[in-house]
Amino acid sequence: MHYDNIRRGVFLARPNRFIAHVALAGGASGPDGFVICHVKNTGRCRELLVPGAAVYLQESGNPARKTKYDLIAVEKGTGETGRPPAAGVSRLINMDAQAPNKVFQEWAESGHFLPGLSLLRPETTWGNSRFDFYYEQSLKGDGAGTEQTYRRGFVEVKGVTLEEDGAVRFPDAPTERGVKHIEELMACRDAGYEACLCFVIQMTDVDYFSPNDRTHPAFGRALRRAAAAGVRILAYDCAVTPDSLALRAPVEVRL
Repeated sequence: MHYDNIRRGVFLARPNRFIAHVALAGGASGPDGFVICHVKNTGRCRELLVPGAAVYLQESGNPARKTKYDLIAVEKGTGETGRPPAAGVSRLINMDAQAPNKVFQEWAESGHFLPGLSLLRPETTWGNSRFDFYYEQSLKGDGAGTEQTYRRGFVEVKGVTLEEDGAVRFPDAPTERGVKHIEELMACRDAGYEACLCFVIQMTDVDYFSPNDRTHPAFGRALRRAAAAGVRILAYDCAVTPDSLALRAPVEVRL
């Protein structure tokens, strides 16, 4: 996926989880280039959004919006209290909470999730649950009049932005909703469907993924139960630039 109209700036403050104050580079949209922008991620992101951190904003063309810009990416390791990775250089991390579903859909429709995918439907309701995707894969018969069959299943996608020394973890804050999603995927398995939980790591070159047991032990316990029940647990990193994001390579999952 690609972003248009990207501007670089410097993060100043985050008065609440929805907005940030940013000083734009190379231009003035307010006093000294100061702008108020929408943060496209309601997670804590405390290790990312530190004063002085380099950030990237997308300028909106909608004149009716209250905020002209969306904050979509940050260079971790820049800023007053940013902790650089072991190599001593900054790490570009996409923070757009809507992006993981979009890049998963692009990746899956390109044949990387299941070869010969015949259906990938976003936002699908099953029972009392609503999943990010429902999929079908046609399985051909044996050529002797055998009825065509399908692999059918549901996918939940989670974006990951929390990184420390090459390890990435989810969630960065307690998420009862996330636990509920895992339990619903296990219910799908019990009903005969396939089920998959895909963690889209919104950065590149990480070592492994693990549940964040320190922040939310219940999520880690639920994830391990799901894996034991046959729910596929996937993790993929992303190629990230200031104006693009794409699923790149599998990452080891350590439960």
